[in-house]
Amino acid sequence: MQKSSGQAFLILGIILISINLRTSIASVGPLIPFIREDLGISNGLAGFLTTLSLLTFAVFSLFAPSIGKRLGHGQAIFLGIFLLTIGVIVRVLGGIELLYLGTALTGIGIVIANVLMIPFFKARLPEKIGLMTAILSTGMSLFAAVASGISVPLAVDLGLGWRGSLASWGVLMVLALVVWIPQMSSRKSGFQGDLLKAKNVWKSKLAWQITLFMGAQSVMYFTMVTWLPDMLIARGMSPVKAGVALSYMQLISLIGTFFVPNYLIRLKEQSNVILIVGIGYLVGYSALFIQNELIAFAALTIIGIGSGASLSIAYTLISLRSAEDLTTAKLSGMVQSAGYILAALGPLIFGISLDLFDNWNILIWFLLIMTVQFILFGLPAGRNRKI
Repeated sequence: MQKSSGQAFLILGIILISINLRTSIASVGPLIPFIREDLGISNGLAGFLTTLSLLTFAVFSLFAPSIGKRLGHGQAIFLGIFLLTIGVIVRVLGGIELLYLGTALTGIGIVIANVLMIPFFKARLPEKIGLMTAILSTGMSLFAAVASGISVPLAVDLGLGWRGSLASWGVLMVLALVVWIPQMSSRKSGFQGDLLKAKNVWKSKLAWQITLFMGAQSVMYFTMVTWLPDMLIARGMSPVKAGVALSYMQLISLIGTFFVPNYLIRLKEQSNVILIVGIGYLVGYSALFIQNELIAFAALTIIGIGSGASLSIAYTLISLRSAEDLTTAKLSGMVQSAGYILAALGPLIFGISLDLFDNWNILIWFLLIMTVQFILFGLPAGRNRKI
């Protein structure tokens, strides 16, 4: 009974951690007009907030495994959420300097927790890897959509302003910290022994295949989130409906996010699932060449489910393709670091292309090219091998 109760509390902690890993980012975008007006900053400086988060992710993903090795995964994840909470508070206390400092702290905190969650629950709940991966990715995706949707109502309808709206997410973070306290003493015995067996993931062909697979799905997701509304508006859709389309794509992704991991771990190989998702992307993106609202929403249904499935596949492969805990942590850091670097570059590269050629079809071709990368590196990554 005590073991069952402890496991339930652990799962609750994982749920609370997962829902805090995207809210501080997703809540910023809708509030940028308020932030820009209040602080008197340019569009470029305001837009850099998202870029700063992604670049912070990319850099500190590499250090997270070392922090986990030194502190133990339970304590390191607590530190990550603590830094995230401090960052959320700091960024609303003053001007642009504190806004950037707080944003950087939130990025550092998120990436420490994000990288170490996968090796943590792989070690603590090895029989529930599929379920835990589903909870992690679903919690992130669901509350990213929630944060995007209610940030402005919190600021305007409840009169909290942009500062109060951003700071309000700290309540969930404090709750996560309190619930996570029992895991602070859960430093896994034998973890130090893994140091001798841990592989150099940077020299592994399989690790690079998983990394480039993750990079492709990250580029597609962040490029769509950044540019989809503008493309739909340019084609005649109202701004409100374009926003609904983006929210719909994110919400429908929860189907793929939640159900795919449990299915994947039952398979000897995951290549066929990756191929099916890749074909879905090809069909969905190609349908966007047709300028019709009904077809656009049908395409976004396919793309959205694929997007959710892709994130879950990437996280699941990190667990399935590594044997030792430290190797899992290093692979998680490598995969997410490169993924976020590409995610930061994707929207920028397309933005430059749009300025040069002023043709929205380039966005679709760009996404189709990334889908080819998704398939080419996903198929070998899905084979039954270990690093």
